[in-house]
Amino acid sequence: MQQSWSAVDNYLINALLPDDPLLEKVLENNHQAGLPAIDVAANQGQLLALFVRMTRAKNILEIGTLGGYSSIWMARELPEDGKLVTLEFSPHHAAVARKNLALAGVAEKVDVIEGPALASLAAFDPQTCFDLIFIDADKPNNPHYLEWALRYSRPGTLIIGDNVVRAGEVTIPQSQDKNVQGVRQFIEMMGQDPRLTCTALQAVGVKGWDGFTLAWVNG
Repeated sequence: MQQSWSAVDNYLINALLPDDPLLEKVLENNHQAGLPAIDVAANQGQLLALFVRMTRAKNILEIGTLGGYSSIWMARELPEDGKLVTLEFSPHHAAVARKNLALAGVAEKVDVIEGPALASLAAFDPQTCFDLIFIDADKPNNPHYLEWALRYSRPGTLIIGDNVVRAGEVTIPQSQDKNVQGVRQFIEMMGQDPRLTCTALQAVGVKGWDGFTLAWVNG
């Protein structure tokens, strides 16, 4: 089944997305630096870019940078005066991301903040507001990330959560996996919050069986 999922993804990517040697180089840099191969797939990166375009976002928050691959997809869609703030726990990952962002020519639009994301979020100016928020970090803290995302949102902000299906294990209430429990609480919090209009989609492809949530902050 995985072989079929990957074949379909590769067909769609080759048919719909132009070749991008720079982004391929970014993935190569990540591999050479020893980063885990958990970046979004190219078609998912393009989806993030389209979300930025559709929401006309000027200020983006990304929780979880890794090597900056998804950051580049989103930053490319920002207007000249736009800004993306991305939070990364690992100094090594942050250093790799900064090199990749410079390579992509978007370093001036992106602030990479090192350290535990919850501490970084707590240190923001209370008046901070983002148009789009992408949550793609340690899953046990997803419920806390959602709370901070709502604090730094406005009506019309789009909050995206990645890796929420966990190969189907998200359906198991008694799972002993802390990632699964974090995601389940995250999903249930969204569904019970009247401030949000939400949905979630499963996704299969080169990254296996997973999915993402979309939450729109109501007016």
